[in-house]
Parts: sequence; structure tokens; C-alpha cells
Amino acid sequence: MPASTHLEVGKSAPKFTLPGYPDAKYRLSEALKEGPVVLYFYPRDDTPGCTKEACGFQESLSRFKKLKATIFGVSTDDVTSHEKFAAKYELNFPLLADTDHAICEKYGVWVEKNMYGKKSMGVQRATFLIGADGKLAHIWPKVKVDGHVDEVAEAVKSLK
Repeated sequence: MPASTHLEVGKSAPKFTLPGYPDAKYRLSEALKEGPVVLYFYPRDDTPGCTKEACGFQESLSRFKKLKATIFGVSTDDVTSHEKFAAKYELNFPLLADTDHAICEKYGVWVEKNMYGKKSMGVQRATFLIGADGKLAHIWPKVKVDGHVDEVAEAVKSLK
């Protein structure tokens, strides 16, 4: 089910508590106390598109911090994989491990993919901006990496 038909702007974002790196657990409710949350879902650690996207968020981290926004990257990779990925690319924001894809399903990004004629389930690259009130402020259901971080930063800025 595509993210756009699953969730709507203005509705409450699905809550979650997930293991991650660098800390053991992350709760959406805790992060929202600080301000808005950028929750981006990506298919796999250390693959070309995912690396480019993660590095883009890392390069703009100070912009997001000025806006009091928390960035979470989420994939079905485990915490050990996230730790290696973060270390390799010096990522200074949390990567969350949704190994059973339960949160991916809640956000509508666990979808059937077709790669070279082979169908399998996987994470659709998508981003959700959650306002400090816990409501979805913006949804990017099928992200193209180029220019995406700037779009997200502008959307966060518009929340102020």
C-alpha cells in the first residue's frame, strides 16, 4: 500500500519505539518534545541511493538543528549494520532498526517491489515530516534523492 493512500497530512503519525544507533531505543513521543521530526525510510544501509540520501541529511544537519528538528533514518537493517553505516559515512543522527518491518507497515512503506522481473517485499523510499503536535505535516511518498533534503528543510522551515 503506497504511503500516500495509507496516511494523510493532518492526521496523527503512528507512534513507535525502535532500537537504533547510537542509542538503544528511540521513541517518537520523546523526540516530539524537542520539535518536529523528519522520519525518512530507506531500503538498505550502504547502497548508492541510500548513502547519497543519508549523506545529504548529514550535510544539512546544522540546518535541521537550527529548526529544532530531529532526523531519524529507518530501514529494516539491524543496529549492527546501522552502526557500521554511520561510522563509515560519519552520520551524526539516529538510524532506527525496524527489522520486523512493523513500523514500515504502519507508515505504508513496506511494499512489493519488482527488480529485474523478480518480485519481493521491501522498503519504498519515503519521508514523513511530523509536527511537534504529533500530526503529519508533509508526506513524500516516493522520494527521488536529488534535491530531496532541501525540499524537506524548506517544509520544516514553513512549520515555524
